[in-house]
Amino acid sequence: MDINVSSEIGHLQGVIVHTPGHEVSLVNPELKDELLFDDIIFEEDARGEHLDMLDIFKAAMPKDGKVIEIVDLFKDVFKKEDARSYFIEQLIKEFPEENLHVIEKELHRLSPDDLLKFVIQGYLEKSKGFTLHPSPNLLFTRDLAAVVGNGILISRAAKKARLRESLMMETLVEYHPMFESVRDNAIRISGHQSIEGGDVLVVSDKLVLIGMSERTSFSGLMKGTEGLLQRGVETVLAVDIPKQRSSMHLDTIFTFADESECIAFPPAIMEQQDNVVALFKDGDTIKSETRHSLKQALEEETGRDFTFIKCGGENRTNQFREQWTDGANVFALAPGIIVGYERNTNTFNTLVDHGYDLMTQFEFVEEFADKEFNPGKDQKIAISFQGHELCRGRGGARCMTMPISRKPLIQ
Repeated sequence: MDINVSSEIGHLQGVIVHTPGHEVSLVNPELKDELLFDDIIFEEDARGEHLDMLDIFKAAMPKDGKVIEIVDLFKDVFKKEDARSYFIEQLIKEFPEENLHVIEKELHRLSPDDLLKFVIQGYLEKSKGFTLHPSPNLLFTRDLAAVVGNGILISRAAKKARLRESLMMETLVEYHPMFESVRDNAIRISGHQSIEGGDVLVVSDKLVLIGMSERTSFSGLMKGTEGLLQRGVETVLAVDIPKQRSSMHLDTIFTFADESECIAFPPAIMEQQDNVVALFKDGDTIKSETRHSLKQALEEETGRDFTFIKCGGENRTNQFREQWTDGANVFALAPGIIVGYERNTNTFNTLVDHGYDLMTQFEFVEEFADKEFNPGKDQKIAISFQGHELCRGRGGARCMTMPISRKPLIQ
């Protein structure tokens, strides 16, 4: 599979996910805030909801499309001695407070499965009583990296609770053969810089949005921008968003549904002015220009008119309620073919007003599971799926996906 993503909406061909496992059951109420969860999740229902979401993906993707579980990649890479050594060295270095150097030899002797269990679940009978917090946020694979064109931006988590995931992703890119083609084009963020994939939206191979959020630092944004501009991107639009839990990433308040249609949370996107900065190269320097709004900036850069569809519809209370349950966090399977939580009924009704056909997850899978899905140019479908447990983790369909291959749009 060629790793290449040149838009947010190209027909999905390859995506990395993590179906929630026992690690989510290890989040107790006393730990949930430290582990970045607003509630505890019932594992069995969350797994079922996630697997149902993957059935939608498989029905919509080409026959040679791939839905890849990230734990399978980790197991593959942990079979390599040099990869294991690299990861364990970085783990000990980045978590000095855990005193993992004491069990370094034991970690090296673990099987790939046992090492992965220790890293994700945080405990292992063979580790002499050493424990780590679990990694329940692995569910949100979007934040680990962003494929942009034929390169990859490796995230570095802002919160300690997710730093282990960043180290795992670095190891995958460095040692797994699937990433060989993008390894030399990888953009790496280090030190105290941070950037997360939920803040990176690929408009085209020439235009990328990066959110300045509570999870993406200014230095991380600039490091990422510098790398992107060196690798063929012409403009990065830095979007300043509220630094708060409810809008932790740009994609929690803004996503693409079609080439010129987006879902937006009005208070944080449509009602803001002068919160966008265009960054571009001028010789050897990076220059910046303030833009009046995100809509205006997109229209100026692409030459197209954009429609921003309101998350939650016109009612102010509904806008806030449905943004909280990820109404703005939709995931495009193809141009105009999007997936989101069914509970955001006002957002779906607004999509219907903009010409989208509404289908449940069961209707879509039943219709397309056994035949090739070839979306028409003017076809628009909003697919709703059940996520009553998943949404407790504060992430929607886009948060739970890391696309690595999309079909290029026909210009």
